[in-house]
Amino acid sequence: MSSKAYLGNPSKTSEILRKFGISAQKRYGQNFLVDSNILEKIVNAAGITGEDTVLEIGPGIGTLTQHIALAAKKVICVEIDRNMIPVLEYTLSEFDNVTVINQDILKTDIVKILEENNAKSAKVVANLPYYITTPIIMELLEKDLPIESITVMIQKEVAERMQVKAGSKDYGALSLAVAFYSNAEVKMTVSPNCFIPRPNVDSAVIRLDKLEKPAVDVKNRDLMFKIIKGAFEQRRKTLTNALSHSSAYKTDKKNVENALLEMGKNINIRGEELSLEEFALLSDILGQ
Repeated sequence: MSSKAYLGNPSKTSEILRKFGISAQKRYGQNFLVDSNILEKIVNAAGITGEDTVLEIGPGIGTLTQHIALAAKKVICVEIDRNMIPVLEYTLSEFDNVTVINQDILKTDIVKILEENNAKSAKVVANLPYYITTPIIMELLEKDLPIESITVMIQKEVAERMQVKAGSKDYGALSLAVAFYSNAEVKMTVSPNCFIPRPNVDSAVIRLDKLEKPAVDVKNRDLMFKIIKGAFEQRRKTLTNALSHSSAYKTDKKNVENALLEMGKNINIRGEELSLEEFALLSDILGQ
């Protein structure tokens, strides 16, 4: 590792925090990584090469950014906390391939910032705040963005939910949405000891490789996801009961029973037993 990347340890991180008189902001879910071994593993898990433009969300004080910058052609960082901007100017001053933007990623025109940086596509890498993990990932997946992959550090149990298949107790709307748009793989788990301050839960690094086209064909994508949401609003109910009482998608119980019979399914089946392909078929039948 180059001497440039010096933030991946507790003493240097604490020194920077003291120098700028800052501490981790709870409202932004900030936990600073202080393990250089994990930082290098994240860069490797993301498959970053010298040809890549990387979009980093929430760089914080620039710890992961330094490691990414050594491997990538270009790094574009989007940081919501304006107090971090002078810190990033300091910690990234030696890197001429990094651009820092003070914005909320959920309000950022990603296509525009990639164009402004002469990038046709990007790999997303981030140590994401736990409280906003799902909205950010869904925003990146649902919009037709020129993103090749998303490699993120998130809460371990959320990462596990993203890659499970039908039949598991962790299987749900998030699992199905991720599977519709990408191939997901948990790359590693990370102990709370690797952060300042220590989070209360284990973390995991997951990589989502975006599919060129969605995993299944469905006539009405919005309808399918409303049905999926309705199916898991009250997990313990059968699918027919869940959808006849759902706020996301409400239909007569008989309609669901008829659709399930047409699919060759038991009318007492629960949502967690249906695969993505079966939800697409259910949606096409109910949408007729």
